[in-house]
Order: sequence, then structure tokens, then C-alpha cells
Amino acid sequence: MTNNYFVKTAVYILCVIGASSRLCAQEGWNRLPQVLQRITSPEFPHHDFDITRYGAIGDGQTDCSFAFRKAIETCNAQGGGRVVVPKGTFITGALHLRSNVNLYVSKDAVIQFIVDPKKYLPVVFCRWEGVECMNYSPLIYAFEQENIAITGEGILDGQADDEHWWKWRGRKDGGKDCQNEARNKLFEMGENNVPVTDRIFGEGSYLRPNFFEPYRCKNVLVRGVTFVNSPMWFLHPVLCKNVSFLNVTIDGLGPNNDGIDPESCTDVLVKNCFLNNGDDCLAIKSGRNNDGRRVNIPCENIVIQGCTMKNGHGGVSIGSEISGSVRNVYIEDCTMDSPNLDRALRIKTNAKRGGVVEKVYLRNSKVGQVAEAVIKVDFYYEEGETGHFNPVVRDIEVKNLECDKSRFAVWIRAFEKSPATNITIENCSFQHVEEKNVLDNVRNLSMVGIKMSMAAKPAGK
Repeated sequence: MTNNYFVKTAVYILCVIGASSRLCAQEGWNRLPQVLQRITSPEFPHHDFDITRYGAIGDGQTDCSFAFRKAIETCNAQGGGRVVVPKGTFITGALHLRSNVNLYVSKDAVIQFIVDPKKYLPVVFCRWEGVECMNYSPLIYAFEQENIAITGEGILDGQADDEHWWKWRGRKDGGKDCQNEARNKLFEMGENNVPVTDRIFGEGSYLRPNFFEPYRCKNVLVRGVTFVNSPMWFLHPVLCKNVSFLNVTIDGLGPNNDGIDPESCTDVLVKNCFLNNGDDCLAIKSGRNNDGRRVNIPCENIVIQGCTMKNGHGGVSIGSEISGSVRNVYIEDCTMDSPNLDRALRIKTNAKRGGVVEKVYLRNSKVGQVAEAVIKVDFYYEEGETGHFNPVVRDIEVKNLECDKSRFAVWIRAFEKSPATNITIENCSFQHVEEKNVLDNVRNLSMVGIKMSMAAKPAGK
């Protein structure tokens, strides 16, 4: 089947409507300064709590879990400040941050997280792939805290690999330590409105924890540090307000190693970060299916500036857990480039998820190459049309984007009963494109000032 099959009569390129869409997009960008004004980094008292004062030894062998916990508790009890990790390699289990605590990881300091799952018990209230439950503690966790941070120039190493944590995703040898049974059970509980406190997983369930998950927190900052090798998603704020990720490096190519996944959050800034991931570099989310609609909190006012994305399923993805909706996403001055990066901007949804994705703006960005599509909107992700909650995708603008190489420039497949609406692609350059655009059920599409060159076909093809 040729790609021409997908270029249907449901596609309309209307310049008059396109001009109206560009005006709406400009109004959207004009709101950005107001969003940025609200996003401020928390400040902390000038008091330091060195973990070595509480018994930590940076020899790469001693379990320092108690010392970390004691330093964090003391810092919080005395009004806040920095919990300082000095030069050395410090081993620990789960860390639970408290209000007014800045975990400061010094240059030449490494925090290595123990790979024994028992170090992440008892279970805590969290969200796993968009469904709330009681599961292993994230490696670093905070629940209903204010003014928390992870800063410095050091490294936080989850130590996940093919034998620790990652194999729970499912092994080729058919090992029993696999998440699939528990994953299906959790999703069924979410559909049946089982109380969250009764959705108990943890030991024996194989649902991997995320690296850092602040839950219902305010004023969250991560700055300067490097995260490597997470069991699953790296940075996953949920139901948080006023969140900043600044100059952060995230490097992990394991299964589901998403980089930064704000979920049902308000006012989030991701600036000057480097992401090299085994899944989406950035994924914006708001809950899965019935459980997402139960919580019903959108992810909104998300700003992504000056970031570099290498490997990943998507540079900036929205979904697929978006049942609570996503709106007001601003992406600018970013660089995305890798033969192992599948897409630049990706929206993935279906009729099980539902929700609204609207007011997404991308401008002034450079894409070296992607393996599939530069811009992809997919209503047929996973369950596709087999649901009763038609997704809505509207008011998307991509402007001043350059791409050197891709299979597709634009790939959009929506439902006939729910077309993608008001899509503007303006002053963009797509070079060495292998296939024609896929445009299936798109209404009010404006493509203005587009430069596109097709890749040369090998002889005989």
C-alpha cells in the first residue's frame, strides 16, 4: 500500500483559516512571559547538613541509607537548607525528601542506588503509567511537600541494567520476573474504580519504580546534576505546581527510560537540559483512561527551552496517558538529532484515553535527523478506535523548524469522527525526506512557506 492512500479528501489546506490559526498561535506565545513569571526556583536557608556528619562513608560499599535519612530529617526539622553529598561514592536505598530540603550533590560526588528491590519498601502512593496505586517507592520520592530540590554537579546513578530492574519489562527467555500480569491487574483496577489504597503492588509484582517522583508537591527544582540508568522513567513530577528542571543531564537507554515526564502538573520549565533516552526524551501526561478521568487534572503551561535531545522514541511527546488533557505547551530553541530518535514532536492517543490536546507551539528549533516523522499525530496508538472517548487534538503550530533528514515530514492519522483540527506548519524546511506526507482526517491544515526536498531513491527502486 502506498502512502498516497493516506492523503484523503478529509485534508483541507485553507489559507484564510490558516491566517486565523497563526493569529491564535501568536496570542499563545504572548502568554508565555506570564507563565515564566510564575515559575520561580525555591530558595533555601544557608545551612548545610553534610551526610558524613550522620555516618555516611563515600567508599562505594557502605550502605548510607540511614545517614541520608537522618540528614534529611534534621534539615527539615531545623527549618531547611542543603543536605550536602561531598566528594565520594555513596550507596543508598530510597530517599524521601521533605519540605525546605535541597539535596546538594557536589562535584565528584556520586549517589548509587542499591538494586535490591526490598530497599524501596514499604510501598508508597504513586502513579504508574498513568494509574494511581501503592507501589515500590521511587528512588527519590516526596509526597505533599513544598520547596524541595536536587542540585549540584554530581551524579545520581540508578544502577539499572539488563539484570537489575530492566528485565522486569519482559525477558526474551520468558523469565517469570515480568511486569505484565501486575500491569494488566493495575489497569483493570483503575477501570473498576478500586480504591487506590487497595491497589497494593510492590514485592512480587515487578512494577519498576521511577527515579524521582514528587507527588502533589509545590516549588520543585532540579538543577545541574546528572541522572543515569533509571529502573523506568527518570523525572516524573505528578500533580505538582511550579517545577523547574535546569541544566540537567539525563542518560539512560533502558526500556521505558523516559527522560522528563510531567504528569497533571501546572507551570513547568525544562531549560537547557540534555536528554539521551531509551524511550521518550520528554513526555507530557495527565493520567490513563478511567483513572485519569477520575483525577481529571490537566497538564498545562509546560515550557521547554534550549534543550538537546539525542536517542529516544520522541523528542517531545504528548501522551499517551492524557485522559486529563494537555494544554499550553511551549517548545523553542531546541536541538534534536540522532538516527535513533524516532520523532521530533509526537502526539499519541486513542479512543480509550480521550482527553484534549490543545495549544501546542513549537518554534525556532533544529532537527538533524529522525528515523520516522518530524511531526507525528497518531490517534491509533495501542488501542486505537476501540473505546468510547474520542480524543481531541487542535491548535498545534510548528514554526521555523529545520530538519535535514527523515522518513516523513508530517504524519497525521486522526479519526473521521474526530479529526485533528487547526494545524499550522509555517516557514519550515524538510530536507532529504524519503516518503510523502501522511495526512488522514485533518481539518483546517495550513502549510505556509514550506521547503521540502525528497531523498534520492537508490537505483532500481
